[in-house]
Amino acid sequence: SRLYRAGSVAYVSKSGGMSNELNNIVCRNSNGVYEGVAIGGDRYPGSRFLDHFLRYQDDAGAKMLLLLGEVGGTDEYDLIEAVKSGRITKPIVAWCVGTCASCFATEVQFGHAGAQARGDMETAAAKNKAMREAGFHVPDSFDKLPELIGQVYTQLVQEGVVVETPEAETPQVPMDYTWAKKLGMVRKPANFISSIADDRGEELKYCGVTISEVFEQDLGVGGVLSLLWFRRRLPLPCTRFIEMILQVTADHGPAVSGAHNTIVTARAGKDLVSALCSGLLTIGPRFGGALDDAARMFSDACDSGISPKDFIEKMKKTNQLIMGIGHRIKSLANPDQRVVLIKDYAKKHFKNTPTLDFALEVEQLTTRKRANLILNVDGCIAVCFVDMIRSCGAFSREECDDLMAFGCLNGLFVLGRSIGFIGHYLDQLRLKQPLYRHPWDDITYIQELS
Repeated sequence: SRLYRAGSVAYVSKSGGMSNELNNIVCRNSNGVYEGVAIGGDRYPGSRFLDHFLRYQDDAGAKMLLLLGEVGGTDEYDLIEAVKSGRITKPIVAWCVGTCASCFATEVQFGHAGAQARGDMETAAAKNKAMREAGFHVPDSFDKLPELIGQVYTQLVQEGVVVETPEAETPQVPMDYTWAKKLGMVRKPANFISSIADDRGEELKYCGVTISEVFEQDLGVGGVLSLLWFRRRLPLPCTRFIEMILQVTADHGPAVSGAHNTIVTARAGKDLVSALCSGLLTIGPRFGGALDDAARMFSDACDSGISPKDFIEKMKKTNQLIMGIGHRIKSLANPDQRVVLIKDYAKKHFKNTPTLDFALEVEQLTTRKRANLILNVDGCIAVCFVDMIRSCGAFSREECDDLMAFGCLNGLFVLGRSIGFIGHYLDQLRLKQPLYRHPWDDITYIQELS
């Protein structure tokens, strides 16, 4: 229909659907549409034929006018009066559809609300006759409309009213995006990228491994975690070690800050997620969050070749605590069984344990100063984890360093301790414990101003 540029024919149609047909008819029999309006077939429309034809009369770009009316209403007669009075002088091609109504014995209500003749004047035949008598170009039937449009347009060209110009190159309509994507011609830019899980196919996959294979091969929690956290299928000793970490970090009693917060929140009537978050937010450098720092500290020292004694002296001179060293009550003579289990497992199953060995040498020196300056469970987990990922053959040294920097060790503590926090929440509900209020006699009140 060449609607991408203006032609010389301005039309008004009662029917919106028929306006598509008019666009095609006008394009095939003239230089195209200048402007087209479909006013609808309601009994009381928002605008009328006359409103738009007066605009077209005053618009120099509209050289020829076209009306497509229908049975019902008398708006066409107002336009006839405007033509007779000389207000509208441009040639008008017109047709009112619905002439077949005379074939029925009774009045017919066509599709539009206003498409019904309420008197002889409102019939399509009467309006077509009146417009023809007023000087409109009216065909004998709708199928003659295209030919008549072409005749009037040709006459305007011959008279110089319409000056035809060479047709410009038709602009290319872009291919539909969905179709182009299906053909592989374009791709949609991703909002984000995920490389660990895929739920689009028949079966959920963890890093390419179907959920069926996870159970068929008995990968366990450690195997699933290795797929989702490290994008590797780690050897069985490694996945069992991950599960061991989750087990030994699951809980450390109700007195530690995270469990305490969880219990207080549970007794305040909050939901499970709120209570869990309350406990998790206490994890940091003073509680549970030392694993990453311990791993970095001991691995850097071990890799540098510094002796355990010089390492301790260096930390002392720079006034830094050795992360992973120290326990409240445990000592070499009274070891933490969690440390014993982890250390023995690493020695038995890992190819080599240089970081653990270095940490144990540091422990021998620190316990000479004070018996409880042992390698604690956080430090033991940290150094053994470093040795595990470095010796398992699944990672390059750069990848191992990245894992430490990403915080995966603290992530293991968070995951493991969440088990205990949830347990404390459920325990408080099961025991129906009331709102917690700290006793006054356990608080030191300072009244004086400083």
